[in-house]
Amino acid sequence: MEKSLKSAEYARLIALLVATRHKAGIRQQALAKKLRKPQSFVAKYEGGERRLDVVEFITIAEALGTDPLKLLRLFARERKQ
Repeated sequence: MEKSLKSAEYARLIALLVATRHKAGIRQQALAKKLRKPQSFVAKYEGGERRLDVVEFITIAEALGTDPLKLLRLFARERKQ
């Protein structure tokens, strides 16, 4: 298992978060405000410059108004295809 910010699996996870943000109609700045982080935090993880841990993933998913477990299940289901 590759442990890199540049792995295809990690890129797919981030793409899922970005798509979820777009679907929710939330801009990076608004998400950052909800997270009480600078906009650069969102830009860096979305751009692959920063790796998220599981706690951050859950917090981000909830800030986007989605269930983190549903998002992870979707990610896992797509992985099997």
